[in-house]
Amino acid sequence: MLLLLLSGAAFGQTTPRKATARRGDGVQTLLQRYGLNTRPQQQQFRRLNQGRLTKAGGLVTGRRYVLPAAAPKARASKSAAGSGLQARNPTSRGISTQPLLPAKLFGPGYGSVPVRDRALRGAVYYLSPGHGGPDPGAIGQYGAYKLAEDEYAYDVTIRLARVLMEHGATVYMMVQDPNDGIRDEAVLKTDHDEIGYPNQVIPLSQVYRLRKRIAEVNRLYTRHKGAYQRLIALHVDSRSAGQNIDVFFYHHPGNASGLRLAKNIHKVFTNRYKRAQPNRPYSGNVSERGTLYEVRNSRAPAVFMELGNIRNSKDQRRFLVPDNRQALANWIYEGLLADYTKR
Repeated sequence: MLLLLLSGAAFGQTTPRKATARRGDGVQTLLQRYGLNTRPQQQQFRRLNQGRLTKAGGLVTGRRYVLPAAAPKARASKSAAGSGLQARNPTSRGISTQPLLPAKLFGPGYGSVPVRDRALRGAVYYLSPGHGGPDPGAIGQYGAYKLAEDEYAYDVTIRLARVLMEHGATVYMMVQDPNDGIRDEAVLKTDHDEIGYPNQVIPLSQVYRLRKRIAEVNRLYTRHKGAYQRLIALHVDSRSAGQNIDVFFYHHPGNASGLRLAKNIHKVFTNRYKRAQPNRPYSGNVSERGTLYEVRNSRAPAVFMELGNIRNSKDQRRFLVPDNRQALANWIYEGLLADYTKR
């Protein structure tokens, strides 16, 4: 999930591997990153790091931890970049229907997407970052720079796509930028060259744009009939500059699967905030919003997330720091994993 600093040049060394935890890391997240998340490995990790965990058993940002030994593998997992495509992932119907996501979509340094495990095998996700193309969405001001909603929503979304792929999921990016990829800058340059899946010009009309996007989701939903399928829509809100808000979640009224999905992600965020900021209560919530086009018309159960107020200086730190954008992607993944495993 979050980037880790590893000691040693290769995993095959006999000296213990160590990792430095960064913002948003948890024991499960860290171990899953390296395919080490079996129960015995979790127990071994806690034994190896006695006295270095928090009272609640969590990780301390900036602290180095010893990783458990890796189990022998029959053969190495193939990288998604080996063929320039996302790794193969048969659906629950046993048919390989993996979409083509070129490695270059993730940008320099991120194109190779190794499959860490198959925890999400059979799951199909439609990721829909807000706005794009001619519509930048909400605009925030950061010193002399303007911050565009679509650029930050896209960066979190493409990071989430990569994490989901690492765990064997089938992922569709419903909006794609041909040259941005994952970016590790604070201020993300605004452009207008995003396209809609599979290769459609994004229209200026919001109604027409969402109609085309959800029509594609529903077409793919039929193609993957019988599989676990979910739509995740990520947006950044615009409110009064003085209003600091937490991440909150919308679902369609009466859709039990969408409600459960939202609650599972919300639970992860609540727990993560308790660890990271124990003196600050988390106020993000789950609520119904039947008027949202995506959650109302998607055949796949959907959750619509607002990641913060782009005009608020405190919320802006949630977007400006690349590690924080990665943390958002990691936490969403943990919620999605919980929903998938408890279905």
